[in-house]
Amino acid sequence: MLYQELVEQIFKKRSFLCVGLDPDYEKIPLCLKANNPKVPTADLIAHFICDIIDATDQYAVAYKPNLAFFERYGAAGLKALELIVKYIRDEYPEIFIIADAKRGDIGNTASQYAKAVFEHLKADAVTLNPYMGFDSVAPFLTFKDSYEPEKHFWSVILALTSNQGSFDFQMIKDKHGIPLYQHVLTTTSGWKESSFENTMYVVGATRAEMLTEIRKIVPRHFLLVPGVGAQGGSLEEVAKYGMTPDCGLLVNSSRGILYASNNDGYAHAASEAAHKLQQKMNDLLPRR
Repeated sequence: MLYQELVEQIFKKRSFLCVGLDPDYEKIPLCLKANNPKVPTADLIAHFICDIIDATDQYAVAYKPNLAFFERYGAAGLKALELIVKYIRDEYPEIFIIADAKRGDIGNTASQYAKAVFEHLKADAVTLNPYMGFDSVAPFLTFKDSYEPEKHFWSVILALTSNQGSFDFQMIKDKHGIPLYQHVLTTTSGWKESSFENTMYVVGATRAEMLTEIRKIVPRHFLLVPGVGAQGGSLEEVAKYGMTPDCGLLVNSSRGILYASNNDGYAHAASEAAHKLQQKMNDLLPRR
């Protein structure tokens, strides 16, 4: 998906909501597990997630399947992931798909990862850990699909996360007082293969006050912002410090939507939770 296509969807839906797809069998509504109480099947996982997608598509511009939540169920989980992405592609082709994989290897390994998420899975974007430098990100930035060479892909680079452990490395300052996460932003946005049209950054919502400094370094890039809601991040603060004229934000919500209810009305509850966020986003978006 091209940059302008994503922007158009945001203003068409008046939303910058990304719904995280993190299937946890323990939290899947009991009504779906009545005939299969112990072992999750691909069809069961896909059924649950596709119900959530049908209930939220009018409010979401992106879905973010977290690969760990599928891989943990082995072949059944991977099959479910394929079914879900195909369902989105077939039924809602305008929606942006982010494979939350946090890949971070080099050389041929990175190239194979890129083929897996872009060519096989058919995701639009993938989250990446840039710790190993340009070699680990380049295969994603320059990737061309063998079957659809005109397709446009995105790299979503970890910059500033909201977990407590982020202080172990991301906040370490050099002799000039510049923290490591700012070096990540400056360096990766300066690569000739990288631009605001193919690169995003992960910035945790609980670090919203730092968005002012981040926007000085990457004024036009999209930011993928987790942590709103269950983790305590403020949507209003994120918009205040991070929004651009093109919006420039994808705010993710996972548990608050997926598991809004554990009974037969789970899809309706998910729809209401997504709609509530979309209404807030509508008020925060500039008018065009």
